[in-house]
Amino acid sequence: MNDLLILASLLSGPLHGYALKNRIGTITGQGPMHNNLVYPLLKRFVAASWVSRRKAPGQRGQTRELYSLTPKGKQALLRRLADFSEKEAASADSFRIRVGLFSVLGPEERARILDSRARWLARRTAVLDNIAASMTLDQWAGETVRFLRSQLVAEEKWLGNLRKLGKKVAA
Repeated sequence: MNDLLILASLLSGPLHGYALKNRIGTITGQGPMHNNLVYPLLKRFVAASWVSRRKAPGQRGQTRELYSLTPKGKQALLRRLADFSEKEAASADSFRIRVGLFSVLGPEERARILDSRARWLARRTAVLDNIAASMTLDQWAGETVRFLRSQLVAEEKWLGNLRKLGKKVAA
């Protein structure tokens, strides 16, 4: 997922590593991405010609590396976003990253991603319903199952809103 975050962050234009780390931290809410994650991925992306690197003057007279997404990198990002397996469908973060980038995906990819997540939500709902029906839950366990179930209901409603929004965009 870090690779998607880095490539997607470069969609809006060139960034130096420090700004890239901070942007990803803002997106994830987890603080700046660690150097040991950002720079090895950038090095790999430059080697694959997904990202270009050039030197640029910094604000305090230093030289900074400025990274830009290449057309080849944008195509790689689009392929990776559209590749939404059952494993990704089970990950709320993987799903939300894709929804946040729906504007760069086509309607078919968006619908397929929404359908995959809806199938996962239905399976998870069935599991929680089975737990509630087949187990004797104390007040804390019962409250936890009810809370998790309410999150699934809220997300199903959100999926419906996303589908409506997609139809408006297509019209």
